[in-house]
Amino acid sequence: MELATNWPAIVVIVRRQRFKWAASCEAVGRSGESGNWTYGDYLSLHELLDLQGDERGVSSDEMHFIIVHQTFELWFKQIIRELSETREILAQVPVPEDDIPRAVDHLARTTEIFRLMANQWTVLETLTPQGFLAFRDGLGTASGFESFQMREFEFLLGLKTEDRMFGMDPIETFRKLAERGEKDSEVLARLEAQQENVSLYDSFMRWIERTPIMGSSFESEGDESVVRDYVNSHLEAHLQMGNEALERMSEVAEEVTSRMKERLDSAQDSAISFLVPDGEVSRGRAGLLFIESYRDLPLLTWPRKLVDAFVELEESMAKWRHDHARMVERIIGKRTGTGGTSGVDYLDATARYRIFKDLWEVRTILVKPQNRPDLLNADFYGYTVDS
Repeated sequence: MELATNWPAIVVIVRRQRFKWAASCEAVGRSGESGNWTYGDYLSLHELLDLQGDERGVSSDEMHFIIVHQTFELWFKQIIRELSETREILAQVPVPEDDIPRAVDHLARTTEIFRLMANQWTVLETLTPQGFLAFRDGLGTASGFESFQMREFEFLLGLKTEDRMFGMDPIETFRKLAERGEKDSEVLARLEAQQENVSLYDSFMRWIERTPIMGSSFESEGDESVVRDYVNSHLEAHLQMGNEALERMSEVAEEVTSRMKERLDSAQDSAISFLVPDGEVSRGRAGLLFIESYRDLPLLTWPRKLVDAFVELEESMAKWRHDHARMVERIIGKRTGTGGTSGVDYLDATARYRIFKDLWEVRTILVKPQNRPDLLNADFYGYTVDS
């Protein structure tokens, strides 16, 4: 993990960011001057405003329905751009230290887009059940399930086929659509390429794997031993915290204490499986645990912010999916979806999708600050008694 450890380095980062900002502003200014745009030309408004079905004589309800979904697709395009640039940053080896704040910014923007889209469902909820039924048949089999941009950003993020509802093939629909012609064939090729590419989450976890643990750098001499000792020390602390909790329950009924012990034993087994899967220490998960456990260390400031940005992104996505399900239930109840899905039940299942699983699971095995293993090589992380 390549981050500044002192103030001079931080000053260099700030200066670089200011230079990039100034260069960006200058480029925008030149672009505006050379284009000699009008507002309508710059936004292609004439073309854009011809795409809402006026020529078909759609009702205000249906136009509203179309505009909301077109807006979603525009935001999807921006999401794909933000996530792609984040992946490019994290795929570098090493990752330049002043690129981490940019990655955080990309993820923060994506999170805000999902929050905005969650609020957008309330606009669609102004459509009454009868108002929707009046034009629903005209949709035919068209369904949000056919949103290829949604499938693309799911692949980009790292959602695996086995984690989808019933393990369904996410691009089977697009293989059938590809038989229709060139555009749909291009979509299929784009999705297949994205599916084969390294995901954002995989790029992130490879970066996390290189976290210096107890001052030991990735693949340095003796690193395996240092990481193993840290993991074992943490597991001992985790067990001790469980035993202390059990002692506090000693005066409760024996049956309750017995059930508590079973749960704590299971929690310990889960902690071991998480950190030492198949008997081998996972350095990536150990790095993640180290960042979450010692997140107050100066050197870990930006790694902590990046971890939090991933968690906030997935949380915003889950809420967006949940609100989608509630909107659909409010308008069509438990009807089958236009694309043949189970409707609300399918949407509720997608709200339970988790892509960044390790980032959520590591929270289960954290211990109290006073129970953490003693920090070694504290000065490596910019931590001193004075600070």
